[in-house]
Amino acid sequence: MCVQIDAIMRDGGVAVAQPEYLRIAADLRRRISSGEWRPGDQLPTLPELCEEYRVSGTTIRNAIGLLRNEGAVESRARAGTRVRARPPVHRMAADRYRAKSGAPVTPYTRDQGIGWSEYRLDKRFEKVQAGPELAALFECEAGERLLARHFVFHDNDQPTQMSTSYVRWSDVAGTAVADPIHEPWPGGTRAQLLTLGINVTRITESFTAAMPTDVEAATLKIGAGVPVLRYTRRHIADTGRIVEVAHPIVRRGDTTIVDFAIDLDD
Repeated sequence: MCVQIDAIMRDGGVAVAQPEYLRIAADLRRRISSGEWRPGDQLPTLPELCEEYRVSGTTIRNAIGLLRNEGAVESRARAGTRVRARPPVHRMAADRYRAKSGAPVTPYTRDQGIGWSEYRLDKRFEKVQAGPELAALFECEAGERLLARHFVFHDNDQPTQMSTSYVRWSDVAGTAVADPIHEPWPGGTRAQLLTLGINVTRITESFTAAMPTDVEAATLKIGAGVPVLRYTRRHIADTGRIVEVAHPIVRRGDTTIVDFAIDLDD
């Protein structure tokens, strides 16, 4: 394997051998970021890149494969490799749950900045029992019956978010909330629960970041090298009872910004 020796002499450090394909991938990434190649532009052919970087075809293929996993480029048979358009960045504001109940908007559509007609939701409902993890999140007994609602959220037919939302079966059995035909529901989960006489007054979210699972990468149509943001959300009623848990909600992490506003008392 061809390698480049990058000498790093910090605090007595030693030289580190870096695979050549990583160096080339970094340079190709830089050239894309600088605008030398714009979205839709075709990269030089494999022989041209081999000649430019003075390496083998295997090394170039490994470098391009890395960029493809990151979602920076796409390759098609007999069509070469092109720069992919980068999805727009979306900001998740802390006040997105304050939308008026019943309005044709949800926290997701507010995050995406899209109208109701641009929003599509794939859904699948099933009854499950709370295992130890869900029981802890609901602060209920293990084995309690729940309704699991599996969602994939689309912005103009582009999947950008997926989640599994759980509600207590005792709250929703026999109601419109338990019927997927009513999804998407204007106003989102908070508006749904209000129709059942459940007044949500507090929402908590806990965030982590990781690389995607195979299912997440396939569902969101992202490369295996694109990180995802995973978070757990809980809707809490005015009685202090936890009435909904979304665990997890998953979005691509490289295009999501989470905004917080923290008011401090003097």
